[in-house]
Amino acid sequence: MSHKAAEQTRNERRQCAEQAARASGRRRRLRIMIGTASALALVAAVTAMMLTSRPESSDAIRTAPEFTLTDTGGSEHTLAQHRGENVLLYFSEGAGCQSCIVQMGEIEKQAAAFEKLDVTVLPIVMNTREQITADMTASGVTTPFLLDDGTVSEAYGTLGKGMHAGLPGHSFVLIDRQGRQRWYGEYPSMWLAPQDLLDEIRSNLSA
Repeated sequence: MSHKAAEQTRNERRQCAEQAARASGRRRRLRIMIGTASALALVAAVTAMMLTSRPESSDAIRTAPEFTLTDTGGSEHTLAQHRGENVLLYFSEGAGCQSCIVQMGEIEKQAAAFEKLDVTVLPIVMNTREQITADMTASGVTTPFLLDDGTVSEAYGTLGKGMHAGLPGHSFVLIDRQGRQRWYGEYPSMWLAPQDLLDEIRSNLSA
């Protein structure tokens, strides 16, 4: 091979190497850009989740809307029949929401504490009897659930506050002995520690 041909070959190899290096650099920059964009998207998503999962509450006092609902055991409940005792309505998505059922199970474990405060807990769901009893049985929950067609959930302002527009959010409504709503708490995280729930009840009943 002549000196000129050898030089040309070296130049061609150098050019190929430079092109390969530039291509590698572009790919690396592209990966960095994609990684940065993904990280920013993740941060935005987490931020949005944190903002939307913040609990909301209200201690505005109003006359609690009356209702008549049948529970999973076939018994009929009206708010009027509970006049003279404190009532805690627990709205949730119900069947298919494991944390919703676990929440009720944990409330049951604190039955003595709720009884001491003279609080009757009435869980309310928009499910069929078959749907919710299947989940109750699987989790060992025994408290009858009241079956709502959406009317009561809407009257208490919890409809569409959760993950599904047509279902109630994970919320609590405290009603005193005179039938007045004393507290509303909404928990998009789908959980409120029973002790914290009891603290809210004590605080709002004594206010």
